Amino acid sequence: MAYDMPNGWYASGSNPNAYEMGIDPGAGQNGKNAATIRALRPETYGYGRLIQKFASDKYKGKRLKLTGFLRTKNVSEWAGLLMKVEGKSINRVTGKEQNKVLSLDNMYNRFVSGTTDYTKYEIVLDVPDSSAYIEYGARLTGSGQIWFDQISFEVVGNDVPVTSSELKEPVNFDFDK
Repeated sequence: MAYDMPNGWYASGSNPNAYEMGIDPGAGQNGKNAATIRALRPETYGYGRLIQKFASDKYKGKRLKLTGFLRTKNVSEWAGLLMKVEGKSINRVTGKEQNKVLSLDNMYNRFVSGTTDYTKYEIVLDVPDSSAYIEYGARLTGSGQIWFDQISFEVVGNDVPVTSSELKEPVNFDFDK
């Protein structure tokens, strides 16, 4: 089964060719369309992402919440929504401009696996004044299939905590599980 790629979206990841990605007609909540990522084989390595990237100008200096619904089927490793804020920097070796990750949340610290019904998830990140782009979408690592829909953005106040996947401080110095 081949899926049509939604306008403005593209496939990426460490092994995007191991996945089919696109629109699954009628598979969303309320019978509407949903985006999907499906592993082509039961033993799939790496990950695939279906993402969109846009200029961050409208959100600079603000805290941004991404809300979306995710459903999974037989996810062997993990899946999640993602949002990444990028800025520009100069590569010290080549002297060329490159993208630099300023903040990221791919739900690694609260990932979804197995088979689940549509569930609402939120990602909240700060968008620094030095940002250039915001990238968002979904990621499937390993085999299985995911669907996502009803994606929205909302500017929120600083009273809403950031959900970054990064540790806030060092932990577990004694290696206790």
